[in-house]
Amino acid sequence: MKQLLSDIRKCEVCIEHLPLGPRPIVAGHPDAKILIIGHAPGTKVHKTGIPWDDPSGKQLRKWMGVTDEIFYDETKIAQMPMGFCYPGKGKSGDLPPRTECAPQWHKSLLEKLTNVELTILIGQYSQRYYLGNKMEKNLTETVRNYGNYAPEYFVLPHPSPRNRFWLSKNPWFEVEVIPKLQEHISKQLNV
Repeated sequence: MKQLLSDIRKCEVCIEHLPLGPRPIVAGHPDAKILIIGHAPGTKVHKTGIPWDDPSGKQLRKWMGVTDEIFYDETKIAQMPMGFCYPGKGKSGDLPPRTECAPQWHKSLLEKLTNVELTILIGQYSQRYYLGNKMEKNLTETVRNYGNYAPEYFVLPHPSPRNRFWLSKNPWFEVEVIPKLQEHISKQLNV
């Protein structure tokens, strides 16, 4: 695992497409019980090198009901984004994750993460990649039907502050889904 993580952190497969250069963000340990698969790091995470070290991460930890200490304990929670490096700025936020990363690295990482019992798929990119045609017609319906993907997967919208409007339009999410997410996490982490 250490060698694989080192190889990923040295990756330059799409260097010519990265406005801030490569800085692959990944964290894992063979003992991890939970795996988080999100989009790609933003500029703050690119700068610090710490997964989810931004307002989105703060919201994600709140949703999960875990402390920073637990969240960043690689023996408990692994982090594997769809795109390992900051992809650049788009018209309404960051660009989508680079498509080279998942086919290049995910299979090898999953082979090392043999104790994972819960994979949290955050946002449409990870859900489309891992659920394929099992996804509902859109992200809202996929999240509304989160139970269809359990116990292997738990689906979430992105916890970005930009999703305030989605959260206000879908109050059922925090009432119904978040308690179930916390229940699954508590079961896996024995907390």
